[in-house]
Amino acid sequence: MREQNRVERNEKKQKELIKEEHREQRNKIMKKVLKWTTIILVLIFSFLLYARFVATEFLVVREYPIESSTLPQEFHGFKVIQFSDLHYGSTIDLDDVKELTNKINTLKPDLIVFTGDLIDKNYTLSIEDQTKLIEVLKTMSSTTGKYAVSGNHDQNADLFRKILEESGFKILDNTYDLIYYKGYTPILITGVSSSLLGEMNIDQAFSYLKQEQAIQNLYTVTLLHEPDNIDNILTNYHVDLALAGHSHNGQIRLPGIGSIITVQGAKKYDEEFYQIGSTSLYISGGIGTSTYKYRLFNHPSINFFRLRHTS
Repeated sequence: MREQNRVERNEKKQKELIKEEHREQRNKIMKKVLKWTTIILVLIFSFLLYARFVATEFLVVREYPIESSTLPQEFHGFKVIQFSDLHYGSTIDLDDVKELTNKINTLKPDLIVFTGDLIDKNYTLSIEDQTKLIEVLKTMSSTTGKYAVSGNHDQNADLFRKILEESGFKILDNTYDLIYYKGYTPILITGVSSSLLGEMNIDQAFSYLKQEQAIQNLYTVTLLHEPDNIDNILTNYHVDLALAGHSHNGQIRLPGIGSIITVQGAKKYDEEFYQIGSTSLYISGGIGTSTYKYRLFNHPSINFFRLRHTS
């Protein structure tokens, strides 16, 4: 009987030891799970903080040389600044616009162009904001002029026109202008409105070419918001340099992969450069953010072009 009781006590003790061992193993596993979960959450949180507050700052200047035999000799060395997708009220405030303006003026451009989306459509601009924004944009300086086309966020056309025209910009929605520089042979600049707002009129934008007194074979710069519209333009018209916005070059990018999300109007063309026959298409990475207030591997940027005449 004693032997039996001893055996039973041993078996019971062994079971308890086994249970304790299993409990310790579970505790170790739970500690590891908790540890790695905490690490992953911290990394995700840090990643989001970086994408929201760091990657949306630090303005980058992307510089490109543009060579063409069509460009008049007088325009050799002509400097063009393109900025786009300001989306004021998203991740951009008045201080950011001041920084942008100072950067542009430091580069001493001959021409400044804006390719749409001035105010974020989800932001209500106060009268005071309008006045201050106009005061800053007015200080952007160039030797030949400042031009702009509207984007799909510029749904309040009157406000868009008021701010930019009072800031010294000429609106090129579905129209054109001739730019002269140190000579008598101009270049042609055309602009088309946002197709997403249903206001694009390509023939009207290029109506200069149909005039009897039109100078033929001019070097042509075209401003457009949605880059995918370039195919429709090139169906009937020649363009040397096309400048677009809208895509933000993806806004969220990954090394070796590129943009993660493409938007309507920039499904085919969303990267920073495309050569389409004899047309060079450059797409701005933009200044602000749209839809979500994050950037990744894609800081706010402006494009800086140096035009060069080649024989």
